[in-house]
Amino acid sequence: MLDIKFIRENKDLILEAARKKRIKFDVDKLITLDDKRREVLARVEERRREQNEFSLKIAAERNSALKLEWIEKMKTLKESLQEEENELRELMKEWQALMLQVPNIPDVSVPEGDGEKDNVELKIWGEKPTFNFPIKDHVELMTFLDMVDFERGIKAHGFRGYFLLNTGADLSWAVWNYARDFFSVNGAQHVITPAIVRKEHFYGTGHLPNEAEDLFKTQDDEFLSGTAEVPMMAFYADEVLKKEELPKKFLAFSPCYRREAGSHGKDIKGLIRVHEFYKLEQLVLCEAKHEESERLHEELTRRTEEFIESLGLPYRRLVICGGDLSASKVKQYEIELWLPSQKAYREIASSSYYHDFQTRRFNIKYDDNGKKSYAHSLNNTAIPTPRILVALVENNQTASGSVKIPKALVPYLNGCTEITKN
Repeated sequence: MLDIKFIRENKDLILEAARKKRIKFDVDKLITLDDKRREVLARVEERRREQNEFSLKIAAERNSALKLEWIEKMKTLKESLQEEENELRELMKEWQALMLQVPNIPDVSVPEGDGEKDNVELKIWGEKPTFNFPIKDHVELMTFLDMVDFERGIKAHGFRGYFLLNTGADLSWAVWNYARDFFSVNGAQHVITPAIVRKEHFYGTGHLPNEAEDLFKTQDDEFLSGTAEVPMMAFYADEVLKKEELPKKFLAFSPCYRREAGSHGKDIKGLIRVHEFYKLEQLVLCEAKHEESERLHEELTRRTEEFIESLGLPYRRLVICGGDLSASKVKQYEIELWLPSQKAYREIASSSYYHDFQTRRFNIKYDDNGKKSYAHSLNNTAIPTPRILVALVENNQTASGSVKIPKALVPYLNGCTEITKN
């Protein structure tokens, strides 16, 4: 959420942000509504002031007749105040709904584009493996090696269900434990977050209202989170940190839930797009300086790339174009892994920063010698499972159908160097 004062003073910037992000937003409607809100708010405050004055007069008045006269005037004023408070309440609902739609200002380096096809490739790393035998996809490989059971997964869960078995489960634990150690070098605090999160926090991060169809809802009007970002942003809600504490860095582990409502017919087989998964997420709260956000954004992104490089997996980095950038973000990178069976790169991680867009909604500030400012926020996918298993098994398959283990993971698999058929 942007500051209404900033919006009023920078109307052209808001219009340009909406244009670049291909978002329909009527800033004139918001400003007109804000004028009305201010007008009614001023009247309400004036009526409240008058009401306080009448209360004092009534309490001090000794003349019974005059006191009754003041009481009658007080009743009339109270009725008028109630009407205007009701009007203000309705205006505030509309005003808040429009404020939630105001897009964040994208960085000048964000490229133009209408959607996913216009995202720009920034770098490619690693050599794509070549095979002198017919390659198998991860479904065939992992089923053959008793690493996964999709049929029983569907029986238990339904569409997109799965069980990780034996070395499939072991490989997932190995990735988690290796990632925990790998991403701990920057002093990040380790956190395991709740998955059931209050509704207002999804508005805080910007996942609501636009992503409502992709969220699982509980009977208590709460939601299952699709990322640790949501509960972690709620962690310091309505708190004031000390400047000396910044940047606050976290490595958060959480189960994640997504309905994949907009992906009908896509990736219907296997582990690429599932309803339930696990993810380690890097999150940062820092000073309200663009340069600091930019520096940390590059640092977080690079750390994920180094993790992938340590596993020997070919990848590429994209910068997300304006038309594919969500309303809340200033800038976003996406990292994609090479999948031999698809002869294509597929997303494994994203890295974004928001300036104070989220922290205003969560009311997260820091104190700098008595001056309180909203912090800046960033988040980055350290690594998700089981999706990374897809790239691990496909890029490391052998002619016999076994899978070689990257050296970095061997110590986390009790010395196992290759997954073979029992």
